[in-house]
Amino acid sequence: MKIWTEHPAKIDVEAVVCRYFNLLRAGEIPEAEQLVDHSSVRHVLKSLWAGAVGASADADKMSCSLAADQWKQDLSWLCELDLGDFNWGHTGSHFDVEVTYRAQIIEVSLGFWVKAYRRWLGRGGTVHPLVGHAEEQHDPGVG
Repeated sequence: MKIWTEHPAKIDVEAVVCRYFNLLRAGEIPEAEQLVDHSSVRHVLKSLWAGAVGASADADKMSCSLAADQWKQDLSWLCELDLGDFNWGHTGSHFDVEVTYRAQIIEVSLGFWVKAYRRWLGRGGTVHPLVGHAEEQHDPGVG
């Protein structure tokens, strides 16, 4: 997990997110899990797959593939994903990142926030991912 001793600059946070995403794309899941603090990379991958590959398949194929968890059998589809624009919230503590599949923006974006908390070594911030449609995302610090 990336920890800063003071509030990081946006460019530093975005660099961590890019590294996280590149690790996911390369199929280096354990390394990606260590880079950011989150509950489930499996959820991230399944949501990205549904928004990318699943959305491009016809409805019958998609429902069969989703049921069979095909997304985790062959991760080659990850190579066709890219990050789009970073869209920061007004407080500068959370943002979402557009994701593209085959150069088309998909309906699933990655959401992150920088959260300060006390640790042994002082204050730090960590990046947490959320995955979902932009209108479904929320600040996890809010009840």
